[in-house]
Amino acid sequence: MDIFQKCHEFRRADDVKDAGIYPYFKAIEESEGPVVRIEGKPIVMAGSNNYLGLTTHPHVREAAMKALEKYGTSCSGSRYLTGTINLHEELETRLAKFMGKEACLLFSTGYQTGQGVIGTLVGRGEYIISDRDNHASIVQGNLLAAGMGAQTKRFKHNDMNDLEKVLENIPYDAAKLIVADGVFSTFGGIVNLPDINALAKKYNARVLIDDAHALGVIGKGGRGTASEFNLDQEVDLVMCTFSKTLASLGGFVVGSERVINYIKHLSPALIFSASPTPASVAAAIAALDVLEKHPEMVEQLVTNAHRVRTALQKMGYQVPDGRTAIVPVFIGDDVKTFTMWKMLYEAGVFVNAFVSPATPPGKQMLRCSFMATHQNEHLDYVIDTFQKVGEQLGIIDTKHALV
Repeated sequence: MDIFQKCHEFRRADDVKDAGIYPYFKAIEESEGPVVRIEGKPIVMAGSNNYLGLTTHPHVREAAMKALEKYGTSCSGSRYLTGTINLHEELETRLAKFMGKEACLLFSTGYQTGQGVIGTLVGRGEYIISDRDNHASIVQGNLLAAGMGAQTKRFKHNDMNDLEKVLENIPYDAAKLIVADGVFSTFGGIVNLPDINALAKKYNARVLIDDAHALGVIGKGGRGTASEFNLDQEVDLVMCTFSKTLASLGGFVVGSERVINYIKHLSPALIFSASPTPASVAAAIAALDVLEKHPEMVEQLVTNAHRVRTALQKMGYQVPDGRTAIVPVFIGDDVKTFTMWKMLYEAGVFVNAFVSPATPPGKQMLRCSFMATHQNEHLDYVIDTFQKVGEQLGIIDTKHALV
């Protein structure tokens, strides 16, 4: 059998394209944050992870341009050898202080961070206990560790009884790492960190939280999940990405100095990758400046998401309660989800389509993500467009909706 045979037989994406409802790989031609231009027309962006809208902030842009002028386009090497510049060290110091930890280590992407941390820390005869809804970056980190002899145990999503059952069946003196998203990227729910922390202490485990969708969204001044629950000093490790709140590209992990030092010297993902580019690091530093000086933006983000979430619920959409930037709208069918995405897009609203197997059966949905920089006019347009399209498709009936 030819290794490429499966490639020629793969038709799922082509079928959706042929139906005219393919929602992926749309090229953005220009962006001001809340509004982008795609295929020559303005679109209200309600699907970006640019949570504080800082990718177009003047301070962030200026910092990136100055770094480009001073350092050039690339560091041309790994952090281990020629790829460290003083901006890397500055950002690591700043992030460690912001997150209330002893030390920080940067990675070249957020996706790579999970592999670089989990795959380095957990080895033969040791255990990873992972939430079933964790992001793909954690799953890949788990697989990498499994290749080195680690054992991965999964527990039902945010189910603390199931987590305890898993922990009970692992030797008490075995090395264990509980891993979970802080804010789960698909549905926007928040991890039950207080109970995870308590169980970790009871069963002699360490805790790693991925705050990709939590930094700048929850916690005091946007400091993430541990801060949200006043557990800043309890959670062992927090990893995160620059590609959302910090308006850049890259990732980091914070924790105790000894643990970060171990990862720094033994992680293949760090040692054998080119370091984050100067402009990317400078942009993240500048975004952190803005977050620290304007924590009110975090509250504005939550307010914006709440405005749309409650409006859609009142219309009759299946939208779960929440307090993060992510607002999932359950449609429950692949074709209907793609069709509604296309109708919203043609009306000038961009959201993200999630279908099976990325979501469980019956949970196909449109994921909305909101920004602090969305104005009421943008939010109202999103709300009005959802109402019109939902009525046209028969998904909602506003005549009988809540008031």
